[in-house]
Amino acid sequence: MDLRKLKTLIDLVSESNVSELEITEADGKVRIVKSSPAAAPVVQAMPMQAMPMQAMTPAMAAAPAAAAPAAAPVEAAPSGHVVKSPMVGTFYRASSPNAKAFVEVGQQVKAGEPICIIEAMKIMNEIEADATGTVTKICCENGQPVEFGQPLFIIE
Repeated sequence: MDLRKLKTLIDLVSESNVSELEITEADGKVRIVKSSPAAAPVVQAMPMQAMPMQAMTPAMAAAPAAAAPAAAPVEAAPSGHVVKSPMVGTFYRASSPNAKAFVEVGQQVKAGEPICIIEAMKIMNEIEADATGTVTKICCENGQPVEFGQPLFIIE
């Protein structure tokens, strides 16, 4: 794997809230694991080989099922149109730290109007409203990392 590509992957993992990434390509397999927020990610490069399959015991199969009921209750689905993140990156409400936010709660927006910026790989991407209405909720904090498909705004 190309060293520049590997460095880019390490940077992406260290800047995101992803804790582990594994990529398999024709020339090898790379696994990047972030051990703690302060530590640099650990990279393991392995030659392509058949990995031995581990047999699943009944105790191993029952463990995930036992942990499922302990999950936190799911928040009720928001009413209105949800504007979702089209990419992974960092969410910004304004074009610069000293600038006024694009939108506030209670503000009217039109489809196609810029509502935020998502920085991805050092590129500032202006995100536009995909519906017309009133902003009822801002789902992300300024400077927060966002994932693909994560709700950003609720518009009614």
